[in-house]
Amino acid sequence: MSFLTLDLNLLRVFDAVMTEQNLTRASGHLAMTQPAVSNAIKRLRESLGDELLIRTAYGVKPTPRAEALWPSVRAALASLEAAVTPQIFDVSKAHATFRMAMADATAAFWLPSLMRSIESEAPGVNVRMVPLTTREPRPMLLRGDVDLAVGFFPGVAAQLSSDTSSPIRHERLYSGQYVCVMRRQHPLAKGELTLDDYCAANHLLVSFSGRAHGLVDEALTQIRRERRILLTVNQFFTAGRVVANSDLITVLPRHLIASTGMTEALLYKELPFPMPAVHLDMLWHEREARSPAHRWLRSHLESMNTVMLRTATGNSISPKADNA
Repeated sequence: MSFLTLDLNLLRVFDAVMTEQNLTRASGHLAMTQPAVSNAIKRLRESLGDELLIRTAYGVKPTPRAEALWPSVRAALASLEAAVTPQIFDVSKAHATFRMAMADATAAFWLPSLMRSIESEAPGVNVRMVPLTTREPRPMLLRGDVDLAVGFFPGVAAQLSSDTSSPIRHERLYSGQYVCVMRRQHPLAKGELTLDDYCAANHLLVSFSGRAHGLVDEALTQIRRERRILLTVNQFFTAGRVVANSDLITVLPRHLIASTGMTEALLYKELPFPMPAVHLDMLWHEREARSPAHRWLRSHLESMNTVMLRTATGNSISPKADNA
């Protein structure tokens, strides 16, 4: 192959297909027909002497040669785009609609401040919230159902860090701790929370799937203990209401306790066994990476992070020391 005879338009098609990992979505992004996209990939295969993309039941899978080639192609196209596309983004005049996926507590945590900023700084920006009922948001991003997902996605960030071929990008907003939450008049509210008392209590689990097994149960299994989950709910707000009005206890990320709306009726205690940190991650698709509007949204969430977390973790709820 001679670079002088290579049709550089084929690289744009290759980048779109690698980004979407689906010929139909790539054709929509490029405003081309699917046969035209297929033909372009065929011509690039012939030029490079490699299959590049293999069809699967879920789209296409890149070959090792394609995975090695894509970072260079993507960087070159991004450099060209930056050179020819105006980068000035006036948020006060922008018109954009963002589709975001968050659990109810995360949305309650972020949206009030975000909406105040949009009302004052970006009157042409709209937000459409999509329910997040899974710890695996990547299919939603790959399908283009949402532009941004924010939440706790165990293991996803680690997988993305080691998978350079994935079109999903991520950034960590916060790392915090799990705590045990109960009503202020709970029999366990006074004194130290022991492991025996914890395991003997009736528990509520926030579970998107309704499955009565979570990260806490995995941690208890490691020390050969177990608990009784009397109730599962799929919303943090519901969890707060139930715990505030019963003797059930639950485990929540400390920074999300305020999102239950029941902070005056609740207190928290440190867990009597080790638990891994809880992470708040922001995930988006490569197709949005260079969008000035999307960059503004991500940057705005980052800038809101420090102040909001200081308020949530410092002023939202009394710790065990105030109630022992």
